[in-house]
Amino acid sequence: MRIWIDLTNSPHVPVLAPLARVLVARGDTVHVTARDYAQTVGLARLHGLDVDVIGHHGGGSRAGKARAAAGRVVALLRWARGRRLDRALAHGSTDQPIVARLLRVPATTAFDYEYAVLQHSLNCRLARRVLVPDAIPPARLARYGARGAKLVRYPGLKEEYALAGFTPDPAARAAAGARPDGLLAILRPPPELALYHGLADPVFDGVLRRLGEHEDDGGVETVVLPRTALQGDRIRALGLPRVHVPAMAVDGQSLVALADLVVSAGGTMNREAVVLGTPVYTTFAGRLGAVDEALIGDGRLRRLERAEDVRIEPRPTAAGRVEGRDPAILARLAVDRCA
Repeated sequence: MRIWIDLTNSPHVPVLAPLARVLVARGDTVHVTARDYAQTVGLARLHGLDVDVIGHHGGGSRAGKARAAAGRVVALLRWARGRRLDRALAHGSTDQPIVARLLRVPATTAFDYEYAVLQHSLNCRLARRVLVPDAIPPARLARYGARGAKLVRYPGLKEEYALAGFTPDPAARAAAGARPDGLLAILRPPPELALYHGLADPVFDGVLRRLGEHEDDGGVETVVLPRTALQGDRIRALGLPRVHVPAMAVDGQSLVALADLVVSAGGTMNREAVVLGTPVYTTFAGRLGAVDEALIGDGRLRRLERAEDVRIEPRPTAAGRVEGRDPAILARLAVDRCA
């Protein structure tokens, strides 16, 4: 089969790259498009994906997003025509389902956060299949048109499939600019341009300063993985001596595995930390989804509401090879049964 994967944000890369490798290994032809936003393109190439870069982000306003989306849909339609695609797969792309419907290509849309209302209202109705973790109750998805045979729920976390067989690279710490001594904290700022996240995140900013000025136990080496270049510039301008902001895409999964603490306002990196056994706080300011509700209920994820409550201690051992779940399972659910 000829399968099209669309990447529109950096967290989509570690989720879909393993599926792309599974599909290629079994003999399918995989075409990958990527939006020029955050570290999406750099991460895709870091994961060995050959991508066609199409479109860009429209900024924080609804009008800007709409203009950028319309332009990208036209560009993707031009790109996809003549390729005789058999299936389409994306994790949250709002552009691919439109193009796939226009070209009559069966499409699967996947996600693991159910309250991105505008996104899901469009994607779930246009796609042939909706793929979500089984932690999300079907009743929360019915209003999007995701019901019956269209809705497919898989066991566990998507990160368990993405990290199957993963072994962290011990060189990742130095590659991110962190010194070998001291504790290691990995921070991920809030998705400031996402409509579902909410307003500014003073808790995250407080954690950044608290860890950046921490001098106990030899200090804390803090690596911040910004979502945008502007975020990176703002954090560098603070001049915190033990805070490192890589200028290009880095091996974030290895950094999470090597870290003593993760603090993230997003979702994917938090759940990677859960799978890798790294202590993790969420500062997410929006409405909690079912996946995070379950992880907090199990004590595997902690919600941080005050910066002064953050605690970092040495991990006894860093993560080793991850067993995880077979990504071929997700590949079959996403592609083979999407007809």
